[in-house]
Amino acid sequence: TPGAAVRSIRPYQSSEQYLYAMKEDLAEWLKELYDLDIEVGTFVEVLETGAVLCSHANKVTHVAGEFARACPGVAHHLHLPAAGVACNLAAQPGTFQARDNVSNFIQWCRKEMDIKDVLMFETEDLVLRKNEKNFVLCLLELARRAARFGMRAPTLVQMEEEIEEELRQELDLPPADIPLPRPPRKPRDLHNLDQMVQHLVSRCTCPVQFPMIKISEGKYRVGDSDTLIFVRILREHIMVRVGGGWDTLEHYLDKHDPCRCTSLSHKQAWKTRSPQQQVQHEICLCPASKAATRGQSQPLLLVSRSQSPLPPVAW
Repeated sequence: TPGAAVRSIRPYQSSEQYLYAMKEDLAEWLKELYDLDIEVGTFVEVLETGAVLCSHANKVTHVAGEFARACPGVAHHLHLPAAGVACNLAAQPGTFQARDNVSNFIQWCRKEMDIKDVLMFETEDLVLRKNEKNFVLCLLELARRAARFGMRAPTLVQMEEEIEEELRQELDLPPADIPLPRPPRKPRDLHNLDQMVQHLVSRCTCPVQFPMIKISEGKYRVGDSDTLIFVRILREHIMVRVGGGWDTLEHYLDKHDPCRCTSLSHKQAWKTRSPQQQVQHEICLCPASKAATRGQSQPLLLVSRSQSPLPPVAW
């Protein structure tokens, strides 16, 4: 029927959750660093004048200078910022002074921190809130680079370092040629992680659920391939390490689970699976009710499935 295809597509909102999770992590990190009154709901409002960003750039430059004096041999192999950035601390939102602050910060990121354009943002992206995603990705990349010379890092960056160390140990690789300082890390929380993962996977109501098999703590094999992913808990979010960044597990499943995503190629691949891989529905035909109208039978179909969603997990 007309419009049936449109109605069959579920309007997922999980595509925004990974950005929310990153903003939440960065807000808590900046709050701890500078005792700011900032949270995920006021993240952009606090930073849009550029004053905090420029102050942070100057703090990173100061920490880099101390590191260069304390460890000149290691510092020689790193790209350290050599100059700070001019800042108007009294700038108001949306003004020329705010744009000037943000522009100075952007130029500092490019020149002093060598952040590539693919991870950069433009002044209007923040001042007019045109592209919060690029702004968040830039802040996270800046935090990664500053962590190399001792700056405290957000939780997401700390988890990235843990995963890299785990991979290095599994592959029996030698330690890095240049030992870098390691700022204090928060203890890793994997408590109840497997139950949380299985709860999200079990939201699928299809006869064949998207396979996600636990290999070790925080590591899973997904789909019918040998793809391995690393999963971590970030507050109330389940995060997946994807390439050089992060995604929420719910959004990851929406993109890769054939019954959740809207990609035709995914759905066609799922339909070609052999009958042995599928778990069929159980359908029972019940007799018509005695109260049925004469001459018009009203049989009932009872449909049950061998798989059912797991009970909720206490976060």
